[in-house]
Amino acid sequence: MWFTRSLLSLSWDYISIKFGSKVTEVRFNGEVEAPQMVGLGDYGNLLPGKPVWEVAVQTRDRNPEDIQWHAFEFVVICTGKYGDVPRIPTFPLKKGPEIFNGTVMHSLDYCKLEKEEASHPLRGKKVAVVGFKKSAIDLALETKYLNIAGEGGQACTMVVRTPHWVIPHYWIWGLPFFLFYSTRASQFIHDRPNQSFLRTLFYLLFSLLRTVVSKFIESYVMWKLPLKKYGLKPDHPFEEDYASCQMALVPDNFFEEADKGMIRFRKTSKWCFYDKGIEFEDGTTLEADVVILATGFDGDKKLKAIIPEPFRTWLEFPCGLMPLYRATIHPLIPNMGFVGYVQSNWNVRTAELSSMWLSRLMDEKFKLPSKEKMLDQFFKEVEVMKRSSRFYTNHCFSTFIIQHADDLCNDMGLNPWRKSNFFHDVFCPYGSQDYRFHQEET
Repeated sequence: MWFTRSLLSLSWDYISIKFGSKVTEVRFNGEVEAPQMVGLGDYGNLLPGKPVWEVAVQTRDRNPEDIQWHAFEFVVICTGKYGDVPRIPTFPLKKGPEIFNGTVMHSLDYCKLEKEEASHPLRGKKVAVVGFKKSAIDLALETKYLNIAGEGGQACTMVVRTPHWVIPHYWIWGLPFFLFYSTRASQFIHDRPNQSFLRTLFYLLFSLLRTVVSKFIESYVMWKLPLKKYGLKPDHPFEEDYASCQMALVPDNFFEEADKGMIRFRKTSKWCFYDKGIEFEDGTTLEADVVILATGFDGDKKLKAIIPEPFRTWLEFPCGLMPLYRATIHPLIPNMGFVGYVQSNWNVRTAELSSMWLSRLMDEKFKLPSKEKMLDQFFKEVEVMKRSSRFYTNHCFSTFIIQHADDLCNDMGLNPWRKSNFFHDVFCPYGSQDYRFHQEET
């Protein structure tokens, strides 16, 4: 979490960074507006000239009970969606980890272990990894290496509920992956917010082309990887995983180890624990010494632990997703910004551009629209995400990320076409260097 411009420093020249610190509480001191009144006014002054938020900070080198309070006009939450708070599956009574005689841990707990500590609970053990995304794939491969190094090594079994598309590398039938989704030309055929009637017509006309692109990539993945052999072919198109940031890159030797029998797969929609391992919905069982839950993280729960009431109840108001305007400002939470919460296919660049946008907003280079208009823009983005993928709750901008970057640039009064010529702008992917603004722009 980082903060800008406290009353202790009314100049941007003063920057305070504190390492080894933990925010334990955030309190609001201003007046709270009812959400029903959201359509009647502007967002308000971002820097009102008096403290609006109080932040409690606990430092590592002090007594744990020694809490320092700091007052700020504006607070920016940069905690992201991953890490800190694990997402733990729920189980029926007496079907959870409490009846299992082995060890249960989340991937977060495993990652916190030192190298020697991490190898001890897995070496020579029967390990089950729940999940089939990047963390689960990496853990299964690491378990295989540890079991080979130890005596009496056992195969690792991955328990998979919903297979998602994985790719071996960023080349598809000899073509670079960015040609399919990461250029202006490729994103032109996809849905986007605020598109004109003509753009909507193009979107409908290009529906077949989008399907062809998705099938083209799927054909390469199915040729390159034995997904069908192991029952891991997803039931949904590749495009839906890309549009919801669900696609993962699989290591080169992952399926080689599966072919050797060191990594196995068990696909199931429901499972629970029994005393010796995992029980599946068909009554079959899997014996295990260690079960690792690579089931992701609860970013919403992490935010709710930071944001006080009544704003906590508004985080997902009114449609179940956090309504962030330009992926940064929540219309119902005053004097607070969020950076790095909304996902895309280039998270670091998106967060960096959002930080630039927020900095210029604080400098009053431009103004926010009304709360009603900000919410309306968010609803348009949600509708696009819904049409693009059944996994839209992941809150991902991948298929219209260039349009999102253009919107940020337009707000800042900068040219959104960042490359040296038209051809590069249309057919080349955008990178961080493209958004290095020149002195005359700043």
